[in-house]
Parts: sequence; C-alpha cells; structure tokens
Amino acid sequence: MSRTLSVDLNSDMGEGFGTWKKGDDAAILKIVSSANVACGLHAGDPEIMVETFRMAKENGVAIGAHPGFPDLWGFGRRPMPYTPGEIERLVAYQIGAAQALASYAGHEITYVKPHGALGNMAGADRKIGDAVTRAILGVDRSLVSLSIAMGAQDVSAREAGLTVASEIFADRAYTEEGLLVSRSEPGAVIHDAEAAAARAVRMVRNGAIETVSGQRLETPIDSICVHSDTPTAVAIAAGVREGLEAAGIAVKSFIEGARA
Repeated sequence: MSRTLSVDLNSDMGEGFGTWKKGDDAAILKIVSSANVACGLHAGDPEIMVETFRMAKENGVAIGAHPGFPDLWGFGRRPMPYTPGEIERLVAYQIGAAQALASYAGHEITYVKPHGALGNMAGADRKIGDAVTRAILGVDRSLVSLSIAMGAQDVSAREAGLTVASEIFADRAYTEEGLLVSRSEPGAVIHDAEAAAARAVRMVRNGAIETVSGQRLETPIDSICVHSDTPTAVAIAAGVREGLEAAGIAVKSFIEGARA
C-alpha cells in the first residue's frame, strides 16, 4: 500500500448505546473515508449499528468492525484479563455481529480494527496481536487488518498473510518506542485541532511516527485515525483532510487499494 499518493482517514463510529449518544457521527462521516463501527460490547447496539452503516453507505464511506472489551462502564478503555483464546472468540463474535447488521443495512464490512484497550494490547503484546489475527482468519480472511503502525498485531497479520493497513493517530501522542502514550498521562490526547492536523500531515509526508520528543520512527502509513469522542474531533478531521489535500495527498479508503 502506498502512503505517497493517498491515505485513508478513519474514525470510530456508532459509540452510543440506547438513547445515550457519543460524538457527531453524521458530521464526521462527511469527512472521513472509513468508519470503525462499535460492535455492541464496549459501545453500540443493533439500532445504532444499522443506522451508522446506512449513513456510511450514503456518504460513500467504507466500514469496518471495531471490536472491544465488554466494558460499557469503561468504554472499552480499561485492560481486562481475558486469555488470548477468549479474546480471539470475543473478536470473532463481534466481527460476525458487524457483518450481519452491515449486510442487513445494505453495506459490507471490509476490515477489522480493535478498539481502545484491546487495540493497545494487540499492538504491544504479540500473544494478543496473534489472537486478533486468528479471529480475522477464522471468520473471513479477506478482511483487512487495520492495526497500529509498528505494533505486534501489524506484524502478526502480515506474517499470517492478511492484507494489512498500518494506522497512525492524529489526536494521540506517541512514546519513543512508537506506542500510544497512556491516556492517564498529561498530553496523551491532542485537543488542539490545528496542531493535530499539522502533525498528522507531517507524519504522512515524512512516512514516520512523530514521538513526544520530536523523534521520527519510519513506518508505512495507510490510515490516519481521529477519535470521534474528542470534543474537537470534527475540526481535527476537517483540518487533517484539508491539510493532506493541500499537500497533494488524496484521501481515500485503503480498501480501494487493497482491492485494486
């Protein structure tokens, strides 16, 4: 996958539950090229999932399953002590739910991206990364693995022969090892829309993650994530897209390249 001519812009969607809403999905779906849709365990429910899939289709946005830990209270951002085997089945379960409701809504799941603590653990721990990879392989090996750039899942999926899209984050700080700074640390989440957008464009241009000290860690970059629950999410997403296009980098789903 090339990072020089185009890059995907994704965001986490459908993260409400029942009458409780989170993020402005309708606005962000007019900006991004891919939507990671919660599958009902860390957030989301059948009604929200179907509506999100329908809105994504209307906007020409690709959709992926966004499986997380079954932790509504913690929004899937708290590590949970599941075994790799249990994680494998939790991910497979959620992929299946997403595929069924996407089909019902007239759209198609084309990739998988683990959410929150599960995604961070899959990026840092090879056993967890392998569990996510096995779940994708077991359900539908045609699905693309959207994983944290330079992380364990990224390596695992490539070695298993899956199509992989490597992801960076516009609104999250990076450690010197290329991991996401813990949300418990100051400065872990970047709220300034202008700064986040400029930094994301620099990372794509340089083909490298930018750490908190300014160090560059070279990596393939196929997708940029903007978290939809950040208060300035719409402004960040719009700024990133505008910055990329001004730099001559097209914004389009990595699925187009994967299936070309």
